Parts: sequence; C-alpha cells; structure tokens
Amino acid sequence: MLFQPKEPKQPKKWHYIFFIVVILLTIGLKAYSYYWPKATININGRILKVLVADTAQNRIKGWSGKKDMGKYDGMLFVFSEKSQHTMVMRDMNFPLDIIWLDGFTIVDMAPNLQPEKNRAEEDLTPYFARLPSTMVLEVPAGFVMENKLKIGDRIEVVD
Repeated sequence: MLFQPKEPKQPKKWHYIFFIVVILLTIGLKAYSYYWPKATININGRILKVLVADTAQNRIKGWSGKKDMGKYDGMLFVFSEKSQHTMVMRDMNFPLDIIWLDGFTIVDMAPNLQPEKNRAEEDLTPYFARLPSTMVLEVPAGFVMENKLKIGDRIEVVD
C-alpha cells in the first residue's frame, strides 16, 4: 500500500522536561507578582516598617481592598521620574495621610483623606502635591498631625 498510516510518535523525555519548566516559570512569575518589597524608614525619629510599591502594578493596587495596613506602618510609592504624581483613594477602606517627597524631603502633605467607597474610577478625587515628587508615603490618618510633620522635614531609609 502506498500510504500507510504512521505510527503516532511518543513524546520524548525533553518534551516533558520543557513542559514542566514552563509550568514552574509560570507559577514563579505569578507568585512574584504578589511579592512586595519592604523597607524601614525613619521620619522625625519614628521608625516605620513600610511596603514599597515600586512597580506599576503595585502602585495601582496600593491599599485597595485591604481592611487595614496589617503589620505595616505605611506604604512608600517609588517612581522612576520626578513628576506631579496624583494619588486617589481607589477601593479604600480606611483613611490616610499622604506625604509627597522629592528625594527624601517632604514637599507636600494631604492629611486625613477619607475613603471614597463605591465610586467609579473617573469620579475619584485626585490628590497631588504643589511640587513635583519622586516618592509618596501613605500612612494612617492622623500620623502627620501626631508627629508634627512639616514641609522640609526629611525621611531616612534605614534598610
């Protein structure tokens, strides 16, 4: 017979290994997307343990959907460029003080910002500093007043 059906080829060992490596890489990348760097900062003698939002995904997520800050004292948003960085209270469940920093110097503050529950993205109140900034620190509402922070105060990254 001219056309004989071919025997189905059995996958080779390297096919299985390649498939397993792809699965492990996919799982690893997904797990890494949940990773948040951490830092310890000193602000007017007060030591804070903060999460660091240094990726676009983490900066957009921020505290959204969390019931509180858990075991952390705040979140430090780090931007790659000095600009007028706008913050919103997206899906927030607790009030915040927002502190804008140029380098490690406070350039503006917005105290006691309240959650804006059930608001569409376009209806959220935008908060931005009077001056460009490179970082933004979010801390519990009342922190600015309690610690008597003022424009020009500096923060220090301890680790």
